[in-house]
Amino acid sequence: MSDLAKTFAKTKLSALPPPEPLLEDPAEPYEDDTSSASSMSSTGTVIPTSSQRPAPIVQWSEYFAQEFFLERRASATAAQAKFHVYLTPPGNAKAPLLVLHHGAGSSGMSFALFAKEVRKAMPEVGVLAVEAREHGSVVWSSEGHVDNDLSIGLLSQDLVDMIDLTRSRMGWKELPMTVFIGHSLGGAVVTHAANEKMLGNKLLGYAVLDVVEGSAMEALKHMQANLATRPKSFPSLDAAIEWHIRSRTLRNPQSARASVPSLLLQSPEGRWVWRTELSSTEAYWENWFSGMSKKFLGGKGAKLLVLAGTDRLDKELMIGQMQGKFQLQVFPAAGHYLHEDLPEKTAEVVIEFVKRNDRSSLVLPPKVSDLLAQGKKV
Repeated sequence: MSDLAKTFAKTKLSALPPPEPLLEDPAEPYEDDTSSASSMSSTGTVIPTSSQRPAPIVQWSEYFAQEFFLERRASATAAQAKFHVYLTPPGNAKAPLLVLHHGAGSSGMSFALFAKEVRKAMPEVGVLAVEAREHGSVVWSSEGHVDNDLSIGLLSQDLVDMIDLTRSRMGWKELPMTVFIGHSLGGAVVTHAANEKMLGNKLLGYAVLDVVEGSAMEALKHMQANLATRPKSFPSLDAAIEWHIRSRTLRNPQSARASVPSLLLQSPEGRWVWRTELSSTEAYWENWFSGMSKKFLGGKGAKLLVLAGTDRLDKELMIGQMQGKFQLQVFPAAGHYLHEDLPEKTAEVVIEFVKRNDRSSLVLPPKVSDLLAQGKKV
């Protein structure tokens, strides 16, 4: 049984996998240093003491080469937008580009450690971490109001537009061969974009991190109750980082230092509040995950599914996995944010997936007709 199943056993939610705060384990209230609470959580997990506080917060520049705010002008098919992305360009013209899409309530910085590990093992690969509207990017309606429509079709179009705007900003003549990597909601977005062939023949494949349709759809009915258990605000960024570690939302302190600050904004009162109000996105939850398994299996390109437990597989994916339609990797020791908890292992799996499916570097034997034309014997 996975950690998630054990966590929800008492509340009869053992089959539910938590994505980003939307589908995360119910968390404990934040406690300050004066609390006399036990050092053990309700799940029996050792909670760090005050002497184990995370080190100082890190900057994006430690993990990515560039940060862009990309302008999309209004048109007949798309609204005006300012997109926020992080980029480390490919090292050469043949190197692939990994496009990373975070989950609901998360950010591009959730891929910080993963991106660094990828580049360490495969220096020539490019990495583009995007941020969705209401998560660091802003889209406006024709009336000039902020457009918070988070339907899967619009999120997928935003993703493709961010890729194209990055290509234009960098002056690339054409887009490199691309691999989508999506966590939770991001997995649904990249799956939709792949299924709709929104990148054409430039998509090499796509990887989905810890989300499947069946368990996600079942979990949605409990999400408002789970979200109500989260602190509404924090007195400091250090306190927010500590809460993520103590609650086991994130199990890697280094990743928490990198990603948590990007999830919060400082209020006029000086406290730190969530950048994305997840409870207000409820109208889109079903839209995100409905039909995802069929789209994942039906999309063109190589497919990778990385889970934190096999109990997350639904029936349709179980059948597809037995038929060899996609690669499956399981990290039982990780939580829902597996790319943050185990960035090195996640990077290893993704790199192996990319290398196995990237044929751009293959040296093919010469054609027989070419050899004959050169007067050579065959």
